Amino acid sequence: MKEFYQLSATEVKRELNGYEEPLTSDDVEKHKEKYGANELAEEKKKGTLAVFLEQFKDFLVVILIFSAIVSGFLGDGESAAVILVVITINAVLGTVQTKKAEQSLAGLKKLSGPEAKVLRGEAVVLLPTREITVGDIVLLEAGDYVPADGRIIENASLKIDESALTGESVGVDKTSDVIEEEVPLGDRKNMVFSGSFVTYGRGSFVVTGIGMGTEVGKIAGLLKTTSEKKTPLQVSLDQFGQKLSIIILVFCGILFGISVFRGQDIGNAFLFAVALAVAAIPEALSSIVTIVLSFGTQKMAKEHAIIRKLQAVEGLGSVSVICSDKTGTLTQNKMTVEDYYVEGRRIRAAAIDVEDRAQNQLLTYSILCNDSTNVDGVELGDPTETALINLGSTLHREAKEIREKYPRLSEIPFDSDRKLMSTLHKLDGKYIMVVKGAVDVLLGRMTAIQKQGAVCAVTEEEIEKIVAQNEAFSQEGLRVLAFAYKEMPQAADKAYEPGQKDGRLALEDEKELTFLGLIAMMDPPREESKAAVEECIRAGIKPIMITGDHKVTASAIARRIGILKDDSEACEGADIESLTDEELKDFVEGISVYARVSPEHKIRIVRAWQEKGNIVSMTGDGVNDAPALKQADIGVAMGITGTEVSKDAAAMVLTDDNFATIIKAVENGRNVYRNIKNAIQFLLSGNFGAILTVLYASIAGLPVPFAPVHLLFINLLTDSLPAIALGVEPHTSRVMEEKPRPVNESILTRDFLIKIGTEGLVIACTTTAGFLIGYRQGGGALGSTFAFGTLCLSRLVHGFNCKSERPVVFTKRFFNNLYLIGAFVIGFALITAVLTVPALNGIFKVVTLRMPQMMTVYGLAVMNLLVIQVLKWFRRFNRR
Repeated sequence: MKEFYQLSATEVKRELNGYEEPLTSDDVEKHKEKYGANELAEEKKKGTLAVFLEQFKDFLVVILIFSAIVSGFLGDGESAAVILVVITINAVLGTVQTKKAEQSLAGLKKLSGPEAKVLRGEAVVLLPTREITVGDIVLLEAGDYVPADGRIIENASLKIDESALTGESVGVDKTSDVIEEEVPLGDRKNMVFSGSFVTYGRGSFVVTGIGMGTEVGKIAGLLKTTSEKKTPLQVSLDQFGQKLSIIILVFCGILFGISVFRGQDIGNAFLFAVALAVAAIPEALSSIVTIVLSFGTQKMAKEHAIIRKLQAVEGLGSVSVICSDKTGTLTQNKMTVEDYYVEGRRIRAAAIDVEDRAQNQLLTYSILCNDSTNVDGVELGDPTETALINLGSTLHREAKEIREKYPRLSEIPFDSDRKLMSTLHKLDGKYIMVVKGAVDVLLGRMTAIQKQGAVCAVTEEEIEKIVAQNEAFSQEGLRVLAFAYKEMPQAADKAYEPGQKDGRLALEDEKELTFLGLIAMMDPPREESKAAVEECIRAGIKPIMITGDHKVTASAIARRIGILKDDSEACEGADIESLTDEELKDFVEGISVYARVSPEHKIRIVRAWQEKGNIVSMTGDGVNDAPALKQADIGVAMGITGTEVSKDAAAMVLTDDNFATIIKAVENGRNVYRNIKNAIQFLLSGNFGAILTVLYASIAGLPVPFAPVHLLFINLLTDSLPAIALGVEPHTSRVMEEKPRPVNESILTRDFLIKIGTEGLVIACTTTAGFLIGYRQGGGALGSTFAFGTLCLSRLVHGFNCKSERPVVFTKRFFNNLYLIGAFVIGFALITAVLTVPALNGIFKVVTLRMPQMMTVYGLAVMNLLVIQVLKWFRRFNRR
């Protein structure tokens, strides 16, 4: 069955309506019943309460809730309250982040214009776009949004900006002709698509698709089928939390059994086992991670990257592939003149000399044969014409002044069939017709050429040179316009005055032209793109360009900025159409540039890289990018040129639309991950030290070293503040010298577990030493006080050990984190007060320590710092 673009407008109307006339009111109602309203379907959103309750599904949280309930029944209200407060805060933070999630379909609905001109019966009526139905005839003119998909019926120089849908940077010249062969979306020039924008001309079309049946609707459907991915840290923490909880619960169960076997009261034994479980399980971990990520978002916001989803901060640090849209992301999304070709010479735009007669003439004619304007920075008109106006401004040749000096007397507007535009002006007493258009068309009408200010008959050799230069421009991805002129008869001066019928330009005048020159232009790369791509590659990240633009244009840009090294690394969407998902996984490895791709292709490419074990970031700004932005691990949208749809589907929005900002964000992400890992190392090694101390006491038949209130104090004070402080450790650029970590790499690597075990053992040794010293001096109560004080201070000091893998004592880095120093000072003051102020003895179940005893506790804590720093030095020495 043929597509609508392969049928004539008459055939389309007959197929949809059964006749060629505009819809009657009866048929409108029938079509509305059959096709529905011209709007996008919305998914039902989860309520705030449902989202809040989902936060409690985590296995670690379930264990803690159970512990809180048991603690409450056993009369330990303090423990229950602390646990519930911590997990409730975490649930609230999670709910707030979730409710800020994307509203992609709402953004897509905004793309439809509010009203459209529709031919109903014999009359033209202005209708809300929701009321338009299949078979309607819609009228278009410059400035209109296209309200539905349709087949063009009438076309008068219609030019439409479809960049938000196809990614193509240049407006599309439309036609009403039948297209026989099968072509991709971007080449269906006799069709219009919902959400695009008319930049020039006028026309009409018959509606072939509305609502979810439009190309935008198909993208909305893709957004429904794509799913968000958890970041590696989320996955790792989920797995880690479950394993850790099970291990700790088993250990606490064994400890509970030993206590009961030895005759201890069952209630007290269970209460202590629960308290130890609460102390050992880092329930503050989720909150700490959230807080650290929040700090990361604030830093990144100052560097033009707005994070919509907290997890994206860490996820960026894992990215190994960045799939980038071209238009507006790697390029400036603004056509710019690159080269002149005049009198046989190629001249770079930066080297144009307006004092040169031929160059100045070409510049002047390009401004005169031009319908665009640029007033106070507001550009109106076709991007290619605007580029010519902007070049004039940079060379101090303002369009307004030139047009006032040489007013337009007559014109033949551009149309896609002729591929020419002509205007008539009086220059230096002569009537000159200026013609611009496609190179091949203009060469066929050319009989002369201007050389050294003189007009000469054109030769085959000169035509071949022009053709060769045009091909060279095209190979570089440049869009080329040819300019020519013709001196018109002067016999009827008055006949050329505006408003008179006689003397107007006619189509037959567009022949026997004198060739003046070529102007080549393109949407150039951003200045920062090349350096950003180099940094990307240095950091072990593969940059890939995915665009709806033509292969030649895409390859030229990719070559300039370093993404494309060899032409074999570029392909078109049609090349992957027939590949299976398994074949595509092998294919993507050797491709760096994808051109003329559809939204479905983008999703498949992203998925292929993900299935190969990569964390994929996708950048884009158009509606066509939204499904891939959502499918990617980290979707990055442009804040200035980006559509609302792309922003809503993305995890991160760049406020400066700068690809280089993504690389800064990756660096921030890697630093955030490093800091989170340091915080986890701090928490686990400290908790492991406490567990080993209790385990030793149990095996040795000694009293329990800690009271439940001690463990809660440790949990609140020596866990949270230093861990948060470690999470905001100053960033370093060294992280960009590392390769992205594997997607399946657990946060608990062998090396990481060895460090946690070693440091936990050192803390356990100093804490146990303190317990034994106190126990021998004054029994169980003093021993417990010594153990409590030593563990608290050892963990506060241990925060400095976790700053870096390198030794930091006697370096500037030891003092570069004011938050960590503040956490230490607060903790040191509080624990000293608890151990030395008699009024606090009863609350914290401690014995007041004399100064020599306090010095012993201080010494044991400092010993912990020195021993671990020496171990770090040995480890680094061995690696060297």
